[in-house]
Amino acid sequence: MESVQWKVEGMTCANCALTIRKYLENQGQQNIKVNPIDGEVSFELVEGVSTESLKKGIHDLGYLVAGKGESTENIARPWLYNHFRRFLFCLPFTAILMLHMLHNWLQWHWLMNPWIQLALCLPVYIVGMQFFGKSAVKSLRNGMPNMNVLVALGATSAFIYSLVGSLLDLGPDYLFYETAATIITLVFLGNHMEDASVASTQKALQKLASSQKVMANMIAFDDQHQEVVFPIENTQLKVGDLLLIKTGEQIPIDCRILSGEGEVSEALLTGESIPVRKQPKDTLIGGSLMENGVVKAMVTATGDDTVLSNILRMVRQAQGEKPPVQLLADKISAIFVPVVIGLAILTLAGNWIFLGDFTQALMRSIAVLVISCPCAMGLATPAAIAVGLGRGARNGILYRNATSLENFRNIRQVVFDKTGTLTTGKFRIASFQILDKNLTEESFKQLVFSLEKYSNHPIARSVSAQWKMKQDIRWKNVEEIKGRGMKAVDAAGDVYTAGSYQTTHTQLTETRHSVYVSKNDVLIGVIDLEDELREEVPQMIRSLKANGIRTVLLSGDHQERCQKMAAELGIDEVFAEQSPAQKLEKIETLNKKIPTAMVGDGINDAPALAKATIGISLSEASEIAMQSAHVVLMQHGLRKLPEALGLGKHTYLTIKQNLFWAFFYNIIAIPIAAFGFLVPGMAALAMGLSDVVLAANSLRLYVKKIT
Repeated sequence: MESVQWKVEGMTCANCALTIRKYLENQGQQNIKVNPIDGEVSFELVEGVSTESLKKGIHDLGYLVAGKGESTENIARPWLYNHFRRFLFCLPFTAILMLHMLHNWLQWHWLMNPWIQLALCLPVYIVGMQFFGKSAVKSLRNGMPNMNVLVALGATSAFIYSLVGSLLDLGPDYLFYETAATIITLVFLGNHMEDASVASTQKALQKLASSQKVMANMIAFDDQHQEVVFPIENTQLKVGDLLLIKTGEQIPIDCRILSGEGEVSEALLTGESIPVRKQPKDTLIGGSLMENGVVKAMVTATGDDTVLSNILRMVRQAQGEKPPVQLLADKISAIFVPVVIGLAILTLAGNWIFLGDFTQALMRSIAVLVISCPCAMGLATPAAIAVGLGRGARNGILYRNATSLENFRNIRQVVFDKTGTLTTGKFRIASFQILDKNLTEESFKQLVFSLEKYSNHPIARSVSAQWKMKQDIRWKNVEEIKGRGMKAVDAAGDVYTAGSYQTTHTQLTETRHSVYVSKNDVLIGVIDLEDELREEVPQMIRSLKANGIRTVLLSGDHQERCQKMAAELGIDEVFAEQSPAQKLEKIETLNKKIPTAMVGDGINDAPALAKATIGISLSEASEIAMQSAHVVLMQHGLRKLPEALGLGKHTYLTIKQNLFWAFFYNIIAIPIAAFGFLVPGMAALAMGLSDVVLAANSLRLYVKKIT
């Protein structure tokens, strides 16, 4: 199936998202994701349905649609296309209408004329119905009534009641044109405030996105084979193009340094302010900043394949996911509008019977219609999720979906792999022992270097790098014994091996050494290596323990080495010498006891990462480990792990706060309006402010201390 990605403009709340989702479902589309925060819509197109017909259907629902690579800015639209412009248009008419209440003081008795009031109200009512009325009718036709139904009903009730009063000349007590105009004007203002508040929850992503389109200095060659540097937009670059990047310039796109050195700030992507030293063969991430230095680099990725594009795509997809806590709010929002209409009818009937005054009863029922806000319930979760994911992306923490973000609230235990996770994956020689008395230290090192230089194994590379020398032994034959070590034959026919204990056929009393060196099956030396511990690990472990999180080391390494590291770091429990299958089994067992996060980086960790409540991978991990993980920590190892855990917990707390206030607001506000303590105009303003309050509470996540 073809995947379709659209940008839809005009979604004002989660009910709008539900309307679009239901329309696409009715058209048979699959895997539909609709994000009311940034207007992203994605789905899988079924055969026999054209995208143009779907676009037209969504346009008929009252929304603007732009396909991938297009912009809604290029779509023709009327002058009154947004809430702020509609508010500005309606404000003068409404302000003059409101002055009729002061006619005795102003001596503007002409404002009491019903036909003048009608003339002032009519432009506001027409503009209001072009938006609220049209949207209400289309949502009802689609079987998913939205909040505009309530606004349209309230304003139309006041307008028609006033129009009947004017036609029958029933007097000023039957004129409520200012009520109809005030409802429409103030709801436009509230919607504008809501849009501005919700848009601010996207600021972290917008800052990332703004870095995608910049100018680059491309290197080319003229007909004299001389270098020529000329500016070009980074969207025009191709893989293999050469770039010149100077001090103070933004890295235009993902590339690899060919020559030169520099200090690069990756704060935009990782939240880390300390510049990173870069030299030839190092990669540069598009969007980072060259703080000092000049380099020549080759483009390695463009378009959707860049690191920044992948980050943005991952975060937007996560925003479109619905965490479990959102399901209740969605169900309530779907039935909320019919329930409110029912409550408004009860308010009208009850007050008319109790007060004996239809006018008062009508005003109270209109206030009930207008004060009710399904938007607040619908936005409670998306707003918090948008801020949580945005802050994570800004600080180098990528959540693959919103459910992962929510699930962090339960994590009470973190399991770590050892090599490449708690350690850098680089080894250093801790000690060595020469068992052949005829060998000097220099000749032993030469022998080991001459063997290990031919291997790509991490241990072999570390040994050969530390014992590197100009003079090496010329072997008659050399080969790598897969998974065990190196074997070589010299000119005299002697056979040498260097590798695990399995490479030597002598009887060993212990197998704890890292490298065993033998000559003609006689052991001549052993080498012990130590993993280099990541510098951030001790502080990270202390932070987790301070927050009451239990730590576990789960590794395939030797028991003795694992126990030593656990004792050094204060890790609570150790499971050593575990195969990938055993790791998976152990994670399943631990998960059954308490919700568990697993942190790993290798191919052998992938099954366990997928099985854990939360699988966490490092950005330098193997591709399969990153794909299996629910969360990816970008750069700087495990430094961000406590923040990832804290952000998940506090995002869920913010969602609960938002849902509480959304429900509490309606539970309190509707009775207040029903008993006449809130006039329709104030109800309209209060309705808009409720969404602003939720957005403001969500924005607290940007600055809130979470660790």
